[in-house]
Amino acid sequence: MFGDFKEPQPDETHQVVDVVLGALNPVDLAIAAGGYGTVVELPCVVGLEGIARLSDGALVYFNGPPAPFGSLAQYAPIDPATTFAVPDGLDPGLAVSLGIAGLAAWLPLTWRAELQPGESVLVLGATGVVGQIAVQAAKLLGAGRVVAAGRHRPTLERLQERGADAIVVLEGDYREALKDAAGEGYDVVLDPLYGPPFEAALSATAPGARVVTVGAIAADSAVVPIGDLFGRTLTGHSNTHAPLDIRREGFERMAAHAAAGEIDVEVERLPLSRIADAWELQARGPHHKITLVP
Repeated sequence: MFGDFKEPQPDETHQVVDVVLGALNPVDLAIAAGGYGTVVELPCVVGLEGIARLSDGALVYFNGPPAPFGSLAQYAPIDPATTFAVPDGLDPGLAVSLGIAGLAAWLPLTWRAELQPGESVLVLGATGVVGQIAVQAAKLLGAGRVVAAGRHRPTLERLQERGADAIVVLEGDYREALKDAAGEGYDVVLDPLYGPPFEAALSATAPGARVVTVGAIAADSAVVPIGDLFGRTLTGHSNTHAPLDIRREGFERMAAHAAAGEIDVEVERLPLSRIADAWELQARGPHHKITLVP
């Protein structure tokens, strides 16, 4: 619901800044619905991340304003010590895409899986914002072969222009297609889906593979045959598990690539007054970033 809300006030650790734009993510919808064990006290402002302008004119990325405030507002309280600098000239919409979504792509490949040059990477759910960034990031990090798998063929085909060496449409019996595209087996799998896609991907991995799950869009459980598990490492990832300096380094490296035109995603901007429309668009699983401008 769009409307007036009390203005935030600065305190010992937070300053109040002008929000340039806020972003929506699946986690925002989940939190609002009481997911992740959260208790939402109303009234409150939703939104975890955004781009703000400081008093000196510099743009920064911020995440997690203290309740009851959020990023989808004209003003937000932020802790300057936890913000990430946005390079001059980088589009704010693209910059905010590198936050929750971008780090959920970059950190599993670097901090978790420790991707090595020449290794083979499978990105499941590659048509979402996380997956699109992951495909591009894997190539920039030196992957020898990157396979993008998802359900939206037009987006998969566009990813072939952004670094994907092969695509797999996750429709029908896709297990053999994933194996055929794997060559000698995937060394690293980035998985935002879990469930059957995770099971199929695991069976196509090489000995020593690292599989990092960042979400459960397809299902919240999976069956893992013991034979598929041997010699593989399975890890669940949340950005909040990474130390602040690791997150900042990841954001800054992605931002540098984005400023150079090496990472890109489509961004849709809506006025904040259209929050209801944006919420519905996000619920449908868009293949681009949804942002709201005060």
